[in-house]
Amino acid sequence: MTEIRRGTLQEQTFYEQVGGEETFRRLVHRFYEGVATDPLLRPMYPEEDLGPAEDRLTLFLMQYWGGPSTYNETRGHPRLRMRHVPYTVDRAAHDAWLKHMRDALDELGLSEEHEQTLWKYLTYAAATLINAPD
Repeated sequence: MTEIRRGTLQEQTFYEQVGGEETFRRLVHRFYEGVATDPLLRPMYPEEDLGPAEDRLTLFLMQYWGGPSTYNETRGHPRLRMRHVPYTVDRAAHDAWLKHMRDALDELGLSEEHEQTLWKYLTYAAATLINAPD
């Protein structure tokens, strides 16, 4: 998608195309509603309140897709694999994570193209975080 801004043609970021911060906050909030009741995933979140984890994932996804760089400003480089080393992420955890993310993504009502683009990234990211055999 393109738009004219002050006489120049500029590309919109994916972040802008899908609705910006509100969309990513809805996605991640719905995802963590599933995580909160998941017996496999919930123990991986040391905070009593999932709010901090929800905020971190929201900021990360917003930045990744072209939104504000708040994640890097507050947390530094994402280093996703390193940050997940303390947790056993096997195929079962991967599948549970993707199930909750799929449910959340389905509720957003994105265009097919945007939904497929986001899902492709999420499945790739989930696969890269597996750090334990089945």
